[in-house]
Parts: sequence; C-alpha cells; structure tokens
Amino acid sequence: MFHTRVIVAKNPEQVGKFTADKFEEEIQRKPSCVIGLATGSTPLPLYRELIAREKAGLIDFSKVRSANLDEYKGLAPTHEQSYRKFMQDNLLDHISIKPENTIVPLGLAEDVDAMCKAYEEKIEEWGGVDLQLLGIGHDGHIGFNEPDDNFPTMTHEVKLTEMTINANKRFFNSVDEVPKAAFTMGIGTIMSAKKIVMMVTGADKKEILKKTFWGPVDPKVPASILQFHPDVTLICDEDAYPF
Repeated sequence: MFHTRVIVAKNPEQVGKFTADKFEEEIQRKPSCVIGLATGSTPLPLYRELIAREKAGLIDFSKVRSANLDEYKGLAPTHEQSYRKFMQDNLLDHISIKPENTIVPLGLAEDVDAMCKAYEEKIEEWGGVDLQLLGIGHDGHIGFNEPDDNFPTMTHEVKLTEMTINANKRFFNSVDEVPKAAFTMGIGTIMSAKKIVMMVTGADKKEILKKTFWGPVDPKVPASILQFHPDVTLICDEDAYPF
C-alpha cells in the first residue's frame, strides 16, 4: 500500500521552503527535538531557509539536538571536504544550536566499532530521531548505504561504490583524493526515525525516484525500504517527479 506523502514543488528553492515548513512544525511542537541532517547540494536551500527563519524569530534551535547521517573515513572534522565542516559552514555556525548537541560520525576514529556503537547510543540516549532528513543517490543510496544484498541496520563503515566516488569527485582536486570509505547511519537507524522527509531535485534523479517509491522493495535500491516506513514525506521539484 502506497502511503508516502508526495509534495511537488516548482524548483529547488521551493523544495527548501516546503522542507523548512516540516522542520519549523517539528521544532515548534517539540523545542528539544532530535533532527537528523544530511549533506550535499540538495539541502542547501533548506539550510539557508532555516537560518533565515531563526533570524526572523520563527524558530529557536537553542534546545534542538542534531545527528548527521554520515562522514567520510579518514577526514578530520576541520578538513575542507569533511561533512562536519560542511554542516558548520552551511548551518550549525549560523543558528543557536549548542555545539555539544550536534553529532557527526568521527572520520578519524581509531576504533571504528566503538565509535559506531557510541553514535547509536547517543541517538538512543536522546530518545531517537524525531525528524530525519534524507537525500538520495543516483544508485538509490540513503546516507552512504550503498546497493547491497541486505539492508544494514546500525551505524557502520561502508566501502563507497565507483558511482558514488565519481559523483563526489567534483568536490576534490582529483578522484584520487576522494575517500574510498565512509561511516554512515544504518538503514535500521534511519528507519527508526519517527518521521522522514526526503528532498529530491533535478531530472537526473527521476529514474531512481520512480524505482524507490513505485518499484519493488529491494536492497539493490536501498531507499526503497522507505515504502515500509509509516511517516515519509517526499518533497521533490517538477524536474525530479517521475510522472
């Protein structure tokens, strides 16, 4: 049974505004809510909108907690291309959220298993994610959960596929500099969020979007598991909408 709510916006800016409405609603409902955040170019209009809304006095991030989906293995939090740096530059440094209330997997973790376990425990200690933001990769990955034979459950290390490495090389000087592995929330962690909102923009995502929500549930299309989640809102622009 198809129960994903679908909102089609005119353009990426409007996708950002509609998604910001969801965050504003959640933060007003529960000022200390836990939000799951994502990196990449797709959420940038959302982050600009959230910064503007707090400056306008519409929302208050001072009690909000945030957990990020993923981080590259081997990059320090201060590295120009680390996801922690991306989040600081594009959102966290511009809102009233407390630094200790923001978590991103640690790219330089020496004991990977312990770091992943601690990450899960922190989310659990906070009471779970209330609203999880997702994007989608061309191969259907969410977080860095690549196509696989099963759905990985917990936060874990993942080897990146050639498609993902090539998609991310534009952020580095050369493809050789792109990390070959990452740490990511597992599908189980993502699915345990109370609400999920997915932002998708651009005609190049049309095909994978159709497979995700209107095709069979298959670990080869990791995002297709979202069909089983009771509260998903897909917000896409007209270019990405498959129909």
